[in-house]
Amino acid sequence: MQVIVTRPQREAQRWVTDLSAQGVSAVALPLIKVGPVDDPAALVRAWQHLGDYVGVMFVSGNAVDYFFRSNLALAPVSIGSIATNTRVWAPGPGTARALLRQGVAPAQLDTPPVDAGQFDSEALWQVVGPQVQPGDRVLIVRGGDTLGSAGPTVLADQGGGRDWFANQVRQAGGQPEFVMAYQRGAPEWGSQERALALQAATDGSVWLFSSAQALTHLSACLPGQSWAGARAVATHARIAAAAQQAGFGRVQESRPTLPELVACLKLMQQTVC
Repeated sequence: MQVIVTRPQREAQRWVTDLSAQGVSAVALPLIKVGPVDDPAALVRAWQHLGDYVGVMFVSGNAVDYFFRSNLALAPVSIGSIATNTRVWAPGPGTARALLRQGVAPAQLDTPPVDAGQFDSEALWQVVGPQVQPGDRVLIVRGGDTLGSAGPTVLADQGGGRDWFANQVRQAGGQPEFVMAYQRGAPEWGSQERALALQAATDGSVWLFSSAQALTHLSACLPGQSWAGARAVATHARIAAAAQQAGFGRVQESRPTLPELVACLKLMQQTVC
């Protein structure tokens, strides 16, 4: 059994390395391309006004990396030294690790507990919701689907895939604001990537999905391809539903931690996860 890791390139390679170390054969086939925003002006403004926010929520490790990369022109200055009263929020362990690597103090970081049933905006809100009071401003650092275009990069109320979290902030009387730290786009496949995908559609490989957008890109890259004989592991119920809708014959759900993914994949190889 081979695992097809579909995360963006850098994350995919890290997962391949980690899975291989656990005895799981894996190969990277990124289905999302990420890159910096065209105009970092909004990111610079966000750094300059971090102290105005009760909390800064990062939607992913890419949001962390590109947000901090944009700060290089400002000193660099750490979140803690700019905004000692501003909390830093991460929906899952991967995002939390990315923040710690960037120097965020553990005492300043809020994230769902390691034994949480899921890692997403809903789980994060259970932890940080009580921090938001009427009139508080919350910054959500996210990506945008404009890679390869001249789309806007603004600090404004643009929810996209994080509308649920923003709505919770509003219901608590707070004001959600957004800044786009990076851009997402479809992968640029060559003959090698296409051949790998076609083979993995029928040879018993297991596709690992952590984004519904990856499934959208896969369908666009191989229009008309049947996935009835393919298997998938998804790291969230919504992604599992998207994989089923795409036609994958067998879909299992797993929490996005390495031990649980490895256990799920190995059980999937033997019988039922």
